[in-house]
Amino acid sequence: MTAIDPESLGPDAAKEARKAKVFTRINKADAWFQVIGLAWMTPVLKAIAGDNPKAQVREIWQLLAVPLLAIAGFLVLWGTLAPTVQTSLGAIPGPAQVWEQVGNLHADHVREREKAVAFYERQEERNAKLIADGRTDRVKERIYTGKPTYYDQIWTSIQTVFFGFLIATIVAVPMGIAAGLSKTANAALNPLIQIFKPVSPLAWLPIVTMVVSASYSGGDGMVSKSFLTSAITVTLCSLWPTLINTALGVSSIDKDLVNVSKVLKMGTWTKITKLVLPSALPLIFTGLRLSLGVGWMVLIAAEMLAQNPGLGKFVWDEFQNGSSQSLAKIMVAVFTIGIIGFLLDRMMYAIQSAFTYSATR
Repeated sequence: MTAIDPESLGPDAAKEARKAKVFTRINKADAWFQVIGLAWMTPVLKAIAGDNPKAQVREIWQLLAVPLLAIAGFLVLWGTLAPTVQTSLGAIPGPAQVWEQVGNLHADHVREREKAVAFYERQEERNAKLIADGRTDRVKERIYTGKPTYYDQIWTSIQTVFFGFLIATIVAVPMGIAAGLSKTANAALNPLIQIFKPVSPLAWLPIVTMVVSASYSGGDGMVSKSFLTSAITVTLCSLWPTLINTALGVSSIDKDLVNVSKVLKMGTWTKITKLVLPSALPLIFTGLRLSLGVGWMVLIAAEMLAQNPGLGKFVWDEFQNGSSQSLAKIMVAVFTIGIIGFLLDRMMYAIQSAFTYSATR
């Protein structure tokens, strides 16, 4: 079947055909704008394309202008009230003071990287000279051990939460599938879930620390003890939402589908991969998103209490430092934690949208 050339339909028909094609592309893009939190882009593009500009302006006002006004109002309120609230470190810093510390932390990172580059350049020059003099036995490769910068601590926290979240997922999804498929497994797991789900990370942390310290040699391993301690604490606190939602998703599968699997005499593995997982995937991803959010909150508390590297330790160190800039730096960390938490959730939502039909199709 040959495609119709819009130009052969006349100027007006060709124009309408092109507009229809543009609107189709915008509608397809809208699903992903929703996923990444840029839903306001759709009415902007539609308004540019000439689709009912008045209606699109109302949408832009609702989706973009109102949130921006709310943020602006928050900043004004913060800047006005902050000087009136006194703490042991002085008045609460306003937006300008916090933004200034963002620049200072970035400048500290740049200086530290320059020191690292200079260190490795000196080391290479020294080793080259030793090799030229024939003293190869004295050639050494050392790692720069300067203080971690703010960006380094952000990266450490992100790596830790993903490692703990990965372990939690590997444990929780199979257990949730078993609980959803078997009443016996559900009866066995339910009391354990009800007992351990409410336990605070502050209770798990000492136990995990002692177990890791006694059973793992951090000096010889691939990762440090502090990394493992934080990651396992994240695992123990974040696996429950995934486990519960997976069990709920599996147990909610349409009974007709279950009966079809029995008629077709599907094996257990085929039943899980072809029937159970596709049907339960939306709820499983909901559990994963909740688990990742819980894990991120737990990690900051664990790092703060155990003094493990990461954003939590940064907050605690600044609190202990007690300088005039400490409070502003702590507030930078608070906003950083919130923004990263939002981005992690958007990332999981994007993955969910790519693998399920519920979010974008």
